[in-house]
Amino acid sequence: MISVKEKILRKIREHKQGWAFSAIDFLKDFKRREIDESLSYLVEDGDIRRVIRGIYDYPMYSSILKRKVAPDIEQVANAIARKFGWNISPDGNTALNYLGLSTQLTSKKVYLSDGPKRKYIIDKIPLEFRHIAKKELIGSKNTKLVIHAIRSAGKEQINEKFISSLSKKFSKTEWEKIKEEACTCADWIYDVIKKATECLENK
Repeated sequence: MISVKEKILRKIREHKQGWAFSAIDFLKDFKRREIDESLSYLVEDGDIRRVIRGIYDYPMYSSILKRKVAPDIEQVANAIARKFGWNISPDGNTALNYLGLSTQLTSKKVYLSDGPKRKYIIDKIPLEFRHIAKKELIGSKNTKLVIHAIRSAGKEQINEKFISSLSKKFSKTEWEKIKEEACTCADWIYDVIKKATECLENK
């Protein structure tokens, strides 16, 4: 008979290495006590890693470095958000980096959240959640990324080069969804989104 620990490990391995999670991700299939005990044993066995209290990851192994690499901050942020039921999005600077629209390096990762303000240290990297109104976190992941990236770039800095580069980040279908979901955002941001969509359509 397969143990709960083995069943949970199988579920973890269904994801790619680097996936971060918490007990909440297994509650629909197992009892909380069974989950907590199994995760503790899996940490002891070296199959998973405890990143911070209550958050774990399926570590990615580097064959070049011959060791497990640092936790994926985005995965950890999403795991924390799922654990507490928050809606999150990378803040403007993080979004610009994520989309490849800025090469400016930041010393910490910042996410906007409809939950409380929180700060964590993930393998020496600061991870911060800043509270904003729920209405500022509209749409899917792509829509939130685009809105906050544009807002961070600033109205005066938006030019044809920026719009052209931005348009290449998503497919025509994805842009249509972004345009639909972003219809309630600030007018000037929505104008940039429409131009990016049109720019892709004209190519």
